[in-house]
Amino acid sequence: MKSRRYFKYLFSIILLFLFSGFFPGKGDLYFEISKNIDLFGSVYKEISLNYVDDIDPEKFMREGIKGMLNSLDPYTIFVDENKKEDIELITNGKYGGVGISIGIRGDNVTVVEVLDGYSAQRQGIRIGDILLEAGSIKITPANMEDISSLVKGKPGTEVELKVLRNGDKDTLIFNLIREEVIVKNLIYYGFYPERSNNVYMKLTSFSRSASDEVKKALKELKAEKEIKSLILDLRGNPGGLLDVAVDIIDKFLEKGELIVTTKGRDEISIKEYHAVQEPMIGNAKLVVLINGGSASASEIVAGAIQDHDRGVILGTKSYGKGLVQTITPLNYNTSIKITTAKYYTPSGRCIQKIDYSKESDIIINVDSMIATSYSTDNDRIVYGAGGITPDTTVEFEIEGDLTAGLLAKGLFFKFADYYYYRNIDEKFSSINNEKLTNEFTKYLKENNFVYKSESEKQLDELIADANKKKLNEKVIADLQNVKKYFEEIDNSELTLYKDEILTEIKGELASRYFGAEGRVEELLKYDTQFRTAYNLVSDQTVYNKLLNIK
Repeated sequence: MKSRRYFKYLFSIILLFLFSGFFPGKGDLYFEISKNIDLFGSVYKEISLNYVDDIDPEKFMREGIKGMLNSLDPYTIFVDENKKEDIELITNGKYGGVGISIGIRGDNVTVVEVLDGYSAQRQGIRIGDILLEAGSIKITPANMEDISSLVKGKPGTEVELKVLRNGDKDTLIFNLIREEVIVKNLIYYGFYPERSNNVYMKLTSFSRSASDEVKKALKELKAEKEIKSLILDLRGNPGGLLDVAVDIIDKFLEKGELIVTTKGRDEISIKEYHAVQEPMIGNAKLVVLINGGSASASEIVAGAIQDHDRGVILGTKSYGKGLVQTITPLNYNTSIKITTAKYYTPSGRCIQKIDYSKESDIIINVDSMIATSYSTDNDRIVYGAGGITPDTTVEFEIEGDLTAGLLAKGLFFKFADYYYYRNIDEKFSSINNEKLTNEFTKYLKENNFVYKSESEKQLDELIADANKKKLNEKVIADLQNVKKYFEEIDNSELTLYKDEILTEIKGELASRYFGAEGRVEELLKYDTQFRTAYNLVSDQTVYNKLLNIK
């Protein structure tokens, strides 16, 4: 009897601990959660049933969820069932689709890449084809995001695409079978320049297969000849999976070295990741290229390389995303991506740029604050917060206003189609640059391209203002004469920016001849940051000095 009372008492204690979460204060938290779920449900039910107008229950609930998440950081999001393919792409690097990438070029939704080996390529879809309809739904730039989810779908199912091809009057209809499309993370690797012992790798994401792709590439290249240096290009890489980033860094650091530390909101959520294998390229020189588009997993890689002085970070400052997200599946094919931790580089830096402070409604940009200094293994000074600052800053050459205007209208892309399919038998190596430039100038005139520099736009505003205020006619006439001068300058800008215009055209044409890899290789010829990196790995003295190697 006594023992029964004892076990009853013990069971009550265990239940108390279970419902209090084993930690002081957890019971209050669970009570608050329970109370507010009940309150939220009651409000939702009452409005859905009794509001004066009809309520769409699903849409109404989605707005409520969106409202809650808007009070947090922008990386904590609810993923609806129609975005399931996007989560599959982020986590596993694959999706159900037809093997095309689409983008807006000018006023049209256009095929910008066709992947080898999938139904779109096998049935003849081309880069530059304009998408008119998917199924029975018309395609416009306004609904491109919805169209993307329509083209994607369960492997084995069919989608009908109606396209307009450059130079053709009639539309073409393709009935394509969706397949499991595996997206490459490593879009280029090889010895570059070709006869050197320098490897160039372009990594665009960190989905599940990225580490295996890098490992396979390094094995293949090592079998070909000795790797004396490697340039890892993470420019524009928005990141991906934490464990994949860890696996990739593991191929370059010494066994046992700290790669990254993640810290959640309590002490038991701290986790350290260390290198568990010997480096695949030994002591070969290493340069990592970054820019403002390098984020998250890219910054984990760059931060670990920098803190251990394993290589030189070159380019411009990275994005500054030091937060870790966890994806949790929910009911009805939905999921939620929640920020669960911050990550810290081996020296202890958190490189998060924006502080979404929970203490107030203020969002703090840490670029405006004094950065804390840290030390690398070789006692170099590096700074926390606001992204990874390169060891050597090399600004990317910014195109002129004319080039930017041509890019915005998709005219390099469109001209590449126009030229390629009219000169289909011409070898890429045989293309005459002077002829190409003249053809492009002619193409712009035929398509009534109008270009106005920022200065001319401001002048137009000044003339309009002068007319509105009815200023002296002579003043207005003088301004009109200045405008004629600007028009003459605009016509000469095609010559002034000839080199960068030619670079853009050759890059687009290379993708028509050789695919995405060909485009990467062609653009490397004109890439100032790559050229600086290659010169750096070719000069042991400068390389050692930058890393403080004695």
